[in-house]
This record gives sequence, C-alpha cells and structure tokens, in this order.
Amino acid sequence: MTGEDRAERPASRDGGPIRAIELTPEHPPKQLADLAVLAEDEGFDIAFASSHYFNRDPFVVLSRMADATDDLRLGPGVVNPYETHPVKLAAQTATIDEVSDGRAVFGVGAGDRSSLSNLGVERDRPLRRVLETFGVARDLWDGETVTHEGTFTARDASLNLDPPSERIPVYVGAQGPHMLRMSAKHADGVLINAAHPKDLEWAAGQLEQGLAERPDERETQPASATPSGERSDPRDGTFESLAFASVSVAGDETEAREAARPPVAFIVGGAAEPVLERHDIDREAAAAVSDALEQGDLPEAFGRVTPAMIDAFCIAGTTETVAERFEAALSYVDGIVVGSPLGPDLEDAIERASEALKRATEP
Repeated sequence: MTGEDRAERPASRDGGPIRAIELTPEHPPKQLADLAVLAEDEGFDIAFASSHYFNRDPFVVLSRMADATDDLRLGPGVVNPYETHPVKLAAQTATIDEVSDGRAVFGVGAGDRSSLSNLGVERDRPLRRVLETFGVARDLWDGETVTHEGTFTARDASLNLDPPSERIPVYVGAQGPHMLRMSAKHADGVLINAAHPKDLEWAAGQLEQGLAERPDERETQPASATPSGERSDPRDGTFESLAFASVSVAGDETEAREAARPPVAFIVGGAAEPVLERHDIDREAAAAVSDALEQGDLPEAFGRVTPAMIDAFCIAGTTETVAERFEAALSYVDGIVVGSPLGPDLEDAIERASEALKRATEP
C-alpha cells in the first residue's frame, strides 16, 4: 500500500481519503452534537466519540449526534470490552445504528491499561478479548442467539431489536504489532494510534502481513485498492486503515503546540520502548512525564513534555503546518482521524483541520 496507490484511489465522500474526527465527551452532549453538525458541513465522513470512564457516556453523545446529522457515520472510538460486557457493547452500537438509520460504526480496542487499573480491572489477554468481542457482536447483529465461553462468558444471549440492514463496520484501535495484524486479518478497518510517518510506515507493514493472512470468508482488499473516484466503505469488502492522530491546529503555532501538551503527555506515558527509540525520545524525559502522571500531578506532567515529544506524537501547528503533516501521513494510510485535542478553539480547529485535509489531498 504505497502513497502513489492512495493518491490514485480516493475514498471519501468527495473522492479523497477518508476524513474522520474524534469528539471527546469531556464537553456536554449538545455541544458535541453541534460540533458534529459542523464536522459534517466541513466534509468529514465519520465522527468517533471517545470513551473514558471519567467523561460523559459516548453512546448518549452519539445518539445526540445522530439526531443532529444526516450523513455522518458515527461510532465509539474506542470502547473496550473490560468496563462494559461485550454483549452490551453490541446492543449499544446496534441502537446507534437504528437511531442513525444505518450509519453506525464500531470502534473497539483493549483500553488504556492505567485507566482500567484505576477501576481495579486487569486487562488480561487483550488481543483475544477484542477479537472475541467483535466476533460475538457480528453474530448478535445477524440476529443469532449466542453462547460463548472464552475471555468472557455469554449464554443464550440475543438482541431484542431488528438486525441492521447493512453490516456494521468494525474498526480496531491498535498500536502494537499483534493487534495491528489481527485487525487486518479479521476486522473491517483499523484505527492506528499514531501521528508520525515513521510509526505509520511501520504499522502499514504490519497490516500488510495481516491482510495476507485474511481468511477466505472475509477476503478483502485495502481501501486504497478501490477504483479511482469511488467511495470506499468497509461494508463493500474494503479494509480501511486510518491514522488516529492527535491533532492541534490553530492560527498561532505556539498556541497549537501548547494545547497539544496534555494528550502528548498521556501518549508518552503509555509509549512502548520501541516507539520511544524510533523517535529518539530521551528516556529520562519520558520517565519524568510518566512518573508525574502516576502521581496524579498533571501540571508537572504537561510541563515535562518536550518539543521533540510533540513532534513525534502530535500533528500540531498552523493550517499550513498541519496540511504538510497530513500529506506525509497519507502516504501510509487510507485516511486520518483528527483526534484530541483538535486545538485551543474547537470550532476553529474543525474548520482548520478540514482545510488542512483539503490542501493535503489537492492534486
């Protein structure tokens, strides 16, 4: 899946790469519904509502978004099958599909280990748990009664609603090699937790391995292999790889980079050693951020974020800067999820991110 292939095989509503956005329920549902309307008007294809136990319920927010929009695909991005039973997640996602007239997507991942530990939840066998979760969800959406014994248990479980008229696409949130390969082998798409071309290039190699091992019954092709000018959709058998990138865009470069500090701190705090090595991030500096987070000293953690960390883990800057970074990222993926924090001003950031994506994909 090369950059040249992607340029020739667009996927979005207007014929370009897929444009998605993360709307975080740290804000009231009505505000997020209004932001979803703006995102739809600006040409975004998908809106993901992130899921953290300390924020508002993503499915409530998605319901408000569904009422406010017409074409935007909607889904959690991402829920995990530890806080909530997988059968319940399947029912919640099917409900969003029903109220949105078939526009739901299912973003699912293993969840953040540190956040789950706050709830006393052990994140055991994450890859198997995620795979079993969306496998059971698909059976439930098909109207089946499911009995499952694995990383979780379900006995004679079924959903008391009509099966979706079209298959609900499953996007797996992934960063490590095994989850990336599993997503390409079994899911409809992947949400790569990365913003930098180095990470995305590496991830693309893992996805190629997974696609090569895809079972015959789920035989598919990358979204970048669709004929030129056609919109890709995982319902039609394509596989979509999306960079779930932390983005901060504003009219002022310094303000954009300052707004990036909180999400970058959390990314650094959970970054694996190979990722830090890939970007030559100072180990002691990364450890200082991680230690401050563990102690609950958020101002200290945010203050310890270095410029190199922002460059590695966030696409931050003016519209021009962000457009250049988007263009580089799109060499390796089928689209971009404009993720938190968006920018110091949310409405302005959505408009600027949309403009940056347009510039990044201009012939």
